[in-house]
Amino acid sequence: MNFKLSVLDQSPVRLGGSAGQALHETIELACHVEKLGYTRFWVSEHHSTSGLAGSSPEILLAAIGAATEHIRIGSGGVMLPHYSAHKVAENFAVLSCLYPGRVDLGVGRAPGGQMEVSQALSPHGGAGAHQFPRQVFELQRAFTSADYSPQITPVVDVPPVLWMLGSSPDSAVLAAELGLPYNFALFINSEMSSAIFEIYRDRFEAKWGKGARSENTPYASIAVNVVCADTEEQAVALARYREVLFLKFLKGETKLHPPSLEEVEAYQFSEQELNFVEVRRAMSAVGNPEQVRDKLNQLVSYFKVDEVMVVTITHDFSDRLKSYELLKNIMPDR
Repeated sequence: MNFKLSVLDQSPVRLGGSAGQALHETIELACHVEKLGYTRFWVSEHHSTSGLAGSSPEILLAAIGAATEHIRIGSGGVMLPHYSAHKVAENFAVLSCLYPGRVDLGVGRAPGGQMEVSQALSPHGGAGAHQFPRQVFELQRAFTSADYSPQITPVVDVPPVLWMLGSSPDSAVLAAELGLPYNFALFINSEMSSAIFEIYRDRFEAKWGKGARSENTPYASIAVNVVCADTEEQAVALARYREVLFLKFLKGETKLHPPSLEEVEAYQFSEQELNFVEVRRAMSAVGNPEQVRDKLNQLVSYFKVDEVMVVTITHDFSDRLKSYELLKNIMPDR
């Protein structure tokens, strides 16, 4: 299968580590995957959770851009309803002036945290999720329309590429209507069929040029949970850490520290949790290099996408580095 490989990193904080350490590891990882030949490197936005340090993708991207040379960098993504679309446009105008031709602006409507977080980020009510389509359209116009007012500053020669992020059919429809590239968070919603991409391709309207994709054709990617190790047994053991971390997050334990390795090994899945994890495993790629390669080929064939964004969280940073290296070594020409 012919598809591009990219990275989405969430700056995980491990037990005994610090948020500063996690953010510096994200920058180091960006440099690492750039040398390996990955296409793009995105960072996420999460709030009020001690397990993930990335709450401000714009600031982190500035540091990543300064540390790298050519890999595309972007947000996966900015949770737009919290903010003014105009201010987001200007943040990414600055990034695009600093790193021309390298910046992606991925936007989503999810809160990225609990309701109290939304209220704290938008104390005056914000735009609200129902205003998300209008905000995305405003962002699109800010970078493409000569009569957009007030003009964003600084003036950008090479605007960022605007991406629609999502985990539901609604986001696919909106991406198609606005003629945007689309990234589906398969690592979050593992129960979606390939029909979502058929909807996207069938309804795609090629109406934008500058600031969208120059080809004006549908372009889709999936963000997939991946753990690659020398052996299947090692990979399964490493993947268990993220599974327990995600279950704790779903239970609302966001203010607790990430689990220790001892807690992960001793964790007893309930029947309901085990069923949930097994569904997610079916849409993940966990195993030795050959197994991961085959699984990603299978997912790309099923969803008919152009790109895979790899999401890897392990307890030890060295295992995360190695996972990306093993994967790229077995898929060198993607």
